[in-house]
Amino acid sequence: MDAIAVAQFAPGDDRDANLATMRDLATTAVERGAGLVVFPEYSSYFTPSMGDDWIAAAEDLDGPFATGVASIASSLGVTVVAGMLERNGAKASNTVIAVAADGTHLATYRKLHLFDAFGSFESDFIEPGAHGEFETFAWGGFTVGMQTCYDIRFPEVTRALVDSGVDLVLVPAEWVRGPLKEHHWRTLLTARAIENTVYVAAADHAPPIGAGNSMVLDPMGVELVTIGDSQGLAIAWPDPARLAEVRETNPSLRLRRFGVAPV
Repeated sequence: MDAIAVAQFAPGDDRDANLATMRDLATTAVERGAGLVVFPEYSSYFTPSMGDDWIAAAEDLDGPFATGVASIASSLGVTVVAGMLERNGAKASNTVIAVAADGTHLATYRKLHLFDAFGSFESDFIEPGAHGEFETFAWGGFTVGMQTCYDIRFPEVTRALVDSGVDLVLVPAEWVRGPLKEHHWRTLLTARAIENTVYVAAADHAPPIGAGNSMVLDPMGVELVTIGDSQGLAIAWPDPARLAEVRETNPSLRLRRFGVAPV
């Protein structure tokens, strides 16, 4: 049974330095048995305040950052998921890419709900993702889907992923620290796992900007592993048999009476 690792670090404005940190973390994760490593949102480029430099730092999906992620994946034989700034006209997209263990592209997700809250205005520089079918991929006996950070405040996103067949949800994030924010982070991730009977693996930025607390939760909402406030890894072994057991005990997905539709 393959392990999943959430990798917590604080990306900066040097793409190559970020990739070097990611390679070091992925190497350690693989040594500890991980077959899938999840990195945070904006792993390619990050500064404390969004500005025109973020748009200038955006790249294509075949640019240096994505190519660097593919190199990490193929050289270590591990599936890698990471957030990046993707070029998109006058603005950028907040994009998550999934790369297979052979370095080939698996899936892309562009953040649907932008962080125009708590005094921030992500939409000044970022275009939201478009409605459409979710790109998913198979790993370790699971169907894997992705969403990003602020998206977890909107339960419809995770439910729509589940309606697409997803039973392992990955959440790259830059969850900003602040009053009650750590409480919100843990509560929302736990709720998404419980109400959908899915595994959830969330990778956040380390402080001082991010809240940390990257974690993996099981379909009953149990925190299997959690990182505190430092750079590091948390590794867990999701089990398809556990998923089936929980869904037999709590068949809430079969009992639901409402669907999800875009607005």
